[in-house]
Amino acid sequence: MSTEETLQDVPENEIESNWDQIVDNFDNMELKPDLLRGVYAYGQLERPSAIQQRAIVPVVKGHDVIAQAQSGTGKTATFSISILQKLDINIKGTQALILAPTRELAQQIQKVVIALGDYMSVECHACVGGTNVREDMAKLQEGVQDQIYEVFQLLPQDTQVVLLSATMPADVLEVTKKFMREPQFYIAVEKEEWKLDTLCDLYETVTITQAVIFCNTRRKVDWLTEKMHGREFTVSAMQVSLVINYDLPTNRENYIHRIGRGGRFGRKGVAINFVTTEDVRMLRDIEPIDIYLLTSIGVSEFYNTQIDEMPLNVADLI
Repeated sequence: MSTEETLQDVPENEIESNWDQIVDNFDNMELKPDLLRGVYAYGQLERPSAIQQRAIVPVVKGHDVIAQAQSGTGKTATFSISILQKLDINIKGTQALILAPTRELAQQIQKVVIALGDYMSVECHACVGGTNVREDMAKLQEGVQDQIYEVFQLLPQDTQVVLLSATMPADVLEVTKKFMREPQFYIAVEKEEWKLDTLCDLYETVTITQAVIFCNTRRKVDWLTEKMHGREFTVSAMQVSLVINYDLPTNRENYIHRIGRGGRFGRKGVAINFVTTEDVRMLRDIEPIDIYLLTSIGVSEFYNTQIDEMPLNVADLI
C-alpha cells in the first residue's frame, strides 16, 4: 500500500499488522484493580469493542500507535483506559496530554476519564481556549498540522504518541510520524570504499555511547572490527541506542530484525543506513515495511515509519 492511499480504501476484514494480539475481555488486560472497577462501574463497557481489544494493550506496553475506527466504536474509552493504566498515582504532576479539536469533545473526554478513574483518585482538567472569534478563525486557517507540530515541539523526545480518530488526513499523519520514536535515516555515501571514513566521521561528529553495526558477511565484520580498533574505537555493546547498517540488508525481514536491536527496554533507538548508489533501489524496497494495516469490523491501524536522509541534528535524537 502506498502512502498516498487512505485507510478508508482498505477492504473490510483485511488484517495485516505487526500487532496480532487481541484481548476480548477487560479482565485479561491486567488492568489495575481500581481501574477495572471503574471500567465496569461506568456501565457502558461490559466487553471491549474491536478497537479496544486491539489497541489498549499495545498502548499500555508503551508502543507508539496510530489507529482509525469509526465513530461510536469506543475510541475515547480506548485511550482513557490506556492512560489511566499507565499513570503513577503517586506522582502529582501532569503525566498525559490529550489533544482534541473542539471544546465539546475536550469536555466529553474529561468526563469519561474522570468516570473511569473514579476509584483511582486521579485528576483530569479540560483546558480550552478563551480567545475571540477572529483569533480562533485564524488558528483554524493555519491547519491542524501546524498546531500539532507546535505542541509536539514542546514535549520531551521520549513522549509516547497515540493517535485515534475516525479519519486520518494525510497532513496529520505527515506531522505525527515525525515524532514517532526510533527514527531511521540513511546517509548517501555513493561508493563502497567511502563507508569507513563516513562511519568514523559519524563517530567523531555524534556522541555515540552504545551502537551496533551490521554487515552482510562475516569477513566484512572481521575487517571492519580490525579497522575500527585500529582507529581506537571500541566495538562491543549489549544494550544499544543506535543501529548502523554499514551494509544495507538484502531483504525486509533482516532489516526488521536489525533495527529491532536498538531502543529496547524503554530506551530510545535510532537506525542509520549507509546507502551507496547501488543500494538505492533496495532502500526503496525496504521502506514500505513499516506501514501496517489492521481492518476488522471497521477498525484500522496505521503505524508508519519512513527512512529519511539523516538530518544535521541527529545527535539530538540519540
